[in-house]
Amino acid sequence: MDFLAGHAPDLLPGRRSLGSADFSADVPHGTTIVAATFPGGVVMAGDRRATMGNIIAQRDIEKVFPADEYSAVAFAGSAGFGIEMVRLFQVELEHYEKLEGATLSLDGKANRLSALIRGNLAMAMQGLAVVPLFAGYDEDLKGGRIFSYDPTGGRYEETHFHSVGSGSLFARGALKKLYREDLSATDCVTVAIQSLIDAADDDSATGGPDMLRRIFPVVGVVTADGYLRLPEDEVADIVDRVWAERHRRPDGPASATLT
Repeated sequence: MDFLAGHAPDLLPGRRSLGSADFSADVPHGTTIVAATFPGGVVMAGDRRATMGNIIAQRDIEKVFPADEYSAVAFAGSAGFGIEMVRLFQVELEHYEKLEGATLSLDGKANRLSALIRGNLAMAMQGLAVVPLFAGYDEDLKGGRIFSYDPTGGRYEETHFHSVGSGSLFARGALKKLYREDLSATDCVTVAIQSLIDAADDDSATGGPDMLRRIFPVVGVVTADGYLRLPEDEVADIVDRVWAERHRRPDGPASATLT
């Protein structure tokens, strides 16, 4: 950001102006993101739908990304600015590591993302808000942590699980019922996918698994071994098992373990 401010300040999100018009209905928006911790790490998952008003703008957008080796970031809100903010955040973390020879602490990364969001405040006031969700593995605590934000850059640490986006109310309700502190990594992924399916069931802007086109949520897992994006076939297998159970019970399996 310092480099851009000195050489191309017009490229910074906070320096842009669209006048007084509200273009929020004319640009694609990403929707629901969820995150949940398990012993030894954290899971982050996002649906694949982007909407533009009442139109499905894209069916396979990706909203979950590695921020660096030991953290993940996802966004809900204006898709273009969200992807740009994620890329700038990734570059900033890599730049810091190259200059200092060490990575930022998890709190430091969370604070840096807060500053980037604050730089987009002018656009947020015009309806083009970006609301990220940040999570990572904390080497000191030997576990996962989750941070949420508001459009002004306010940073809040969440306990166990959280969700953002238009379907977050329904996803969080599902997480409350299914989450346990002793979940395995696989069960935690299952819980996250269950919550996205529940959100899609009640929120038209959230895209559930597309069984016809075989488009499934993006799922990232962060542990002491680093960030791992679950392969498509693994996510598909979990979705297929959840989907088969829901044909027998609309509310899904009685437990997260799908026994």
